[in-house]
Amino acid sequence: MKVTRNASFGTVDVVADGKGLSSRAGTVLLALTAQRLGLTEALSGALAGTRERRSTHDPGRVFCDLAVMAADGGRCVSDLAVLAGQGALFGRVASVPTARRVLLEVGQEQVERVRQARAVARERAWKAGAAPGRVILDFDATPISIHSEKEQAAGHYKGGFGFNPLIATCGREVLSGVLRPGNAGANNAQDHLRVLELALEQLPESALDGEILARSDSAGASHEFAGACRETRIGFSLGYPINSGVREQILALDERDWTAAVNQDGQPREGAWVTEADRPARPVLMAVGDPADLPP
Repeated sequence: MKVTRNASFGTVDVVADGKGLSSRAGTVLLALTAQRLGLTEALSGALAGTRERRSTHDPGRVFCDLAVMAADGGRCVSDLAVLAGQGALFGRVASVPTARRVLLEVGQEQVERVRQARAVARERAWKAGAAPGRVILDFDATPISIHSEKEQAAGHYKGGFGFNPLIATCGREVLSGVLRPGNAGANNAQDHLRVLELALEQLPESALDGEILARSDSAGASHEFAGACRETRIGFSLGYPINSGVREQILALDERDWTAAVNQDGQPREGAWVTEADRPARPVLMAVGDPADLPP
């Protein structure tokens, strides 16, 4: 199954007992999906201004191949050679130097256009049946270790050296993210607000009219972030450290106010209970756990 810029395809048969199997047969479906949704073509338009002279490799196609490579577990640009080694699947893949040049030509204007292209492709995918049953935005920071002193790299809390980007996901889809140095602190409301804004821009208009839930661990628990969710009518569930004040508030609740907690699949979560406590001028506190298990 060969992928070219203007290729078309119908059904795809998946087998495990055929001859001449490729370890990248599943990866090629990502490239085909991007093409079918019009994402590859849209990326070509978004990056058209970066090509100073006509070349064999279209920048949009190169950008898409890099995304496929990253989804396949690639950690650096040179890993693109793995796709290049599967010409029967991916067609002609740009060389590593060419891919680097494409990335170096991408500025803030191109980044904005790429975001728009992603949003359009996602809307098409969700209309075709890929939309989640419920839009849940999960915010989390992910330390990434590197082995050289790159720009903004710094030591992070896990003892490594690198970056600490903050991303927002919806199921298995990465909606948005901001690159941060490794020593970026937790509870940075401005970072969470920026990622929330970018994530909402990625959602189809139909999803914005429905119920949206934002979730984060205690790193996202700030008045600014909770307030922004309220202003945009987004539900939120934020982790919160149990200090003495929170403990006193939980213990003061009536036992009848607690409800058995459930997991994401709707099944009961053994030994866990949930309640809501509201205080004036303060965000809603979501406390999960059995009150009897709290330390004295």
